[in-house]
Amino acid sequence: MDVFSTIVNASATSLYVSLLSIAFNPTAWNIVARNEYRNKTITRIFGGNARYGCYFLAIMIFSFGMLRDHLYQRALSDQPRVPMLPAPYDTLVPIILFAFGQLFVVTSTWALGITGTFLGDYFGILMDHRVQGFPFNVLRDPMYVGSTMCFIATALWYERPAGLLVTLYVYIVYIIALRFEGPFTDMIYSKRASTKKTL
Repeated sequence: MDVFSTIVNASATSLYVSLLSIAFNPTAWNIVARNEYRNKTITRIFGGNARYGCYFLAIMIFSFGMLRDHLYQRALSDQPRVPMLPAPYDTLVPIILFAFGQLFVVTSTWALGITGTFLGDYFGILMDHRVQGFPFNVLRDPMYVGSTMCFIATALWYERPAGLLVTLYVYIVYIIALRFEGPFTDMIYSKRASTKKTL
């Protein structure tokens, strides 16, 4: 327990707030998106315009993502600082991880577009075909992988071992989210394919 307390300040409220925000984002957006698919709640709020509804959700997801990142950095500031890598790797490794993480996130968004990135398919805004170019030809879920890499990079940059444990938690949350998100999205596109066949 003494060793654990040297790397994790378990009494810091900011740590639990950060963990809560990390779990909240994919959970809330999956619930909201499924409700949208079934009931068109957001679309109705925007007068039946699905695209405006999707843009609104995109702003919400992006904003809460920024808040999540802020809360994570704040949580790290309340955790013990312990050097984890020798120089110059203590700066090189996190820089490289963060750069590649952001590359995966930004190029994913560019390839999918706003509606493709921010759950447009739940609004009925479907893509014509599956994106197969970079970074999807390298990773199945580049946005989640890139985000996880940025969490690791931040923990290493600020030399907070607790951040590595939080990153493991992030990875688990993303895996669980994908278990729900992936099959549901596949169902939406399968339904469209079967509808086209009957026409």
